[in-house]
Amino acid sequence: MKRLLLASLLVASAFPASFTLEQVLSAPFPSELVAAPGGTKLAWILNDRGIRNIWIAAAPDFKGVRLTNYTADDGQDLGQLRWTPDARAVVYTRGGDLEFLGRPDPNPTADPAGVEQAIWIAAPGEAPRKIGTGHSPAISPKGDRIAYLLAGQIWSAPLAPGASPAPLIRARAGVAAAQLRWSPDGTRLAYVSDRATHAFLAVYDLAAQSITYLDPSTDRDANPAWSPDSKQLAFTRTAQTGGRGARTSANPWTIRVATVADGASRQIWRADPGSGSAFHAIVADDQLFWAAANRIVFPWEKDGWSHLYSVPLEGGAPTPLTPGNFEVEHVSYTDDGRQIIFSSNQDDIDRRHLWRVSTAGGPPTAITKGEALEWSPVPIPGGVAYLRSDARHPARASVQMGTAPARDLAPASIPADFPADALVVPQLVTYTASDGMPIHAQLFLPADLKPGSRRPALVFMHGGSRRQMLPGWHYMDYYNNAYGMNQYLANQGYVVLSINYRSGIGYGLDFREAVNYGAGGASEFHDVEGAGLYLRNRADVDPARIGLWGGSYGGYLTALGLARDSALFAAGVDFHGVHDWSTRFPPNDAASRTAFESSPMAAIRTWKSPVLLIHGDDDRNVAFTETITLTNALRQQGVYFEQLIFPDEIHTFLRHSSWLRGYHAAADFFKRKL
Repeated sequence: MKRLLLASLLVASAFPASFTLEQVLSAPFPSELVAAPGGTKLAWILNDRGIRNIWIAAAPDFKGVRLTNYTADDGQDLGQLRWTPDARAVVYTRGGDLEFLGRPDPNPTADPAGVEQAIWIAAPGEAPRKIGTGHSPAISPKGDRIAYLLAGQIWSAPLAPGASPAPLIRARAGVAAAQLRWSPDGTRLAYVSDRATHAFLAVYDLAAQSITYLDPSTDRDANPAWSPDSKQLAFTRTAQTGGRGARTSANPWTIRVATVADGASRQIWRADPGSGSAFHAIVADDQLFWAAANRIVFPWEKDGWSHLYSVPLEGGAPTPLTPGNFEVEHVSYTDDGRQIIFSSNQDDIDRRHLWRVSTAGGPPTAITKGEALEWSPVPIPGGVAYLRSDARHPARASVQMGTAPARDLAPASIPADFPADALVVPQLVTYTASDGMPIHAQLFLPADLKPGSRRPALVFMHGGSRRQMLPGWHYMDYYNNAYGMNQYLANQGYVVLSINYRSGIGYGLDFREAVNYGAGGASEFHDVEGAGLYLRNRADVDPARIGLWGGSYGGYLTALGLARDSALFAAGVDFHGVHDWSTRFPPNDAASRTAFESSPMAAIRTWKSPVLLIHGDDDRNVAFTETITLTNALRQQGVYFEQLIFPDEIHTFLRHSSWLRGYHAAADFFKRKL
């Protein structure tokens, strides 16, 4: 009997547990972790299979509880969380397109009643209350009112119930989103007036009901940062001339400080020519930060990597805070302005960990390390809150107090049947592109892969292209889903290679601004081709069954790989890809011709492999006409294709059901074609 039981266990362990797409994509995705003033309360968003809600947790136990109670996968986005100064309530935006603010509100459920983008306030024990239609709320430090944007104009509304919103400023030009900044004393509001060809930094005085433009010029001013005494503003100034990266002759950007009383400003720092002469943002609420001891903290790529520096208010040589061959990404600051908490890939180029550094000078000290991923740090008294994941366990909000181990804020939110134990740990590999460049990637091998067997294989290419795929559940919702899909494909028996092709982030400015990338020559094709050759030469891959899949920029590379090398790539799934770069350039010039030659449409005559095209027709990132153009060309060439179109969906599908339909269609297509 014991032998029979042991034999049964051995047989069971020889065959890995299978799981469904629904199971592997069932974990809620956390985002926008924010702390209340004082850091004793936290709020974040959980997207639970398309149902988006706000969760909160309070010291000392930081046990997560749901604040709102939305119940449908209705395609209404939720974000822009702001705590009130008294830490009693959370203000947020619901509905609309939170990626392209000011665009028409998407309605992916085709609700006949229509939809709206509005600002709401929610407090424990109370039903959410609508404040007004609009987005980008900024709460006054006095806690009495908010400013926000509606149709490019600044509106204001009391936080207390009963009063109606009203326009605060009737301006000739629109106001840049996410650039509203209250002065610390709550008497003034700074904003960026976007004039299309240039941009001014302006300050509205509530008492005087007057506007002051701070040293207006022909350039673009942005990123206002108030002094603690509310008398000065630091900001960035970028010239209108120059190209898109440090390989071009960009006119170096500068930091200026203005006196609010008279609007006069002075330059305190200027980027050196060459690397870093073009401004490159970090993931933070503020690109400039007025730190303790009147030091201005800012990002700069002087050494070819995205780093933090600080400069004294009186100017002078900047102090490097995070030197080394790595990239700083998510950045936050302690309330006293003396410490920076940030994520980077220092000492671990393919992951993200958390670090701490003084605003006065380095070196950074590690907060986390290991094989997990950590991001979006938020300082709290005695510790830090952050989001984390690893290869098997999905993203979740956590706190780490002192040297104690991190603990999750809402562990019960992960479904009981989430298949963590059935997931594989992707291997970190480096292969050679067809032009010789080394390319980092993650290799997902089926758990039941046996020596001597040959499996179908897939190359996955992320979008962006300013992205980096990681060996774990990703910190962006789009690629969190893609990681789950790659796990599902590996569970279905495919060898999956997720590649970090050139023009992505994580490996320095030279890699990101690669020579002749994208519309300038499609040099990333070498990385796609090299991935196919790498897989073809593996003993566990059937060389006749290698496919491609990806979305957005990854959809572009999927189509490009199929068009240029159908002999290597037998099938593909293209989510909302770019197919003709030349439409973005004036016709009949050299750049337009190069852009066309860099596009899948230029190689349509050699395209033989079948493809599945997936696109939402309200896409604001990649025009739906890109897929129309390609389908017409494929018909003329007699190439087999299938299509899955989502009416009224945008680029990053708002509905969980849309992702499931798209991924099920992709898996079915590959099953039939590979």
